[in-house]
Amino acid sequence: MLVIALDTSTPAVTAGLVAFDDDRPRVLAERVTINPRAHGELLMPHLVDVMEEAGRGFADVEAIVAGIGPGPFTGLRVGLATAAALGQACDVAVHPVCGLDAIAAAAGVSGPLLVATDARRKEAYWAAYDGATRVDGPHVARPADVPVDGYRVAAGELADAVGLDAVEPRFPTPAGLVSAADLDAEPGPLVPLYLRRPDAEEPGKRKSVLTR
Repeated sequence: MLVIALDTSTPAVTAGLVAFDDDRPRVLAERVTINPRAHGELLMPHLVDVMEEAGRGFADVEAIVAGIGPGPFTGLRVGLATAAALGQACDVAVHPVCGLDAIAAAAGVSGPLLVATDARRKEAYWAAYDGATRVDGPHVARPADVPVDGYRVAAGELADAVGLDAVEPRFPTPAGLVSAADLDAEPGPLVPLYLRRPDAEEPGKRKSVLTR
């Protein structure tokens, strides 16, 4: 099975083409650029480069996997909108995957693992795992407030910040995204994980300028 993997939930702009056979992902080509302000500019060019390097066309693709966060609004919307459009154009299913799950799947750790990525505002997105199986989270908190008792290692961009030994990867990888997806199941909706209330609020009732 040929699977496109996309993620824009972190500063990494990630696109890859993965062959998924015998429950093992094999990356045919990938492009990753660390630039938190260039998701919209780089994602599709990265994917076009990936397809050309792999010598495959979009008609060969059988599924798409997209990271749904947690992450900031703008980056997530770029990746999810692109994945949804590609799914319609290629007439294939689009499978949502938590980016923290993808990091855990690629870390290859057996036993307790924490995954922490940058949530900005001096906070971290984090989740706890037993191997690649999530047992808690995802949550958002200050790195100092992430519960680390019982854990020795952490993966993700803020692995060092939570005070544990850091292991790779720092960001979701194409292989991790595909490994974390259940490609045999009916895909769920592409609902982004923001984990925060929106900054914008509906205006309240206007105060009268008239006095009695």
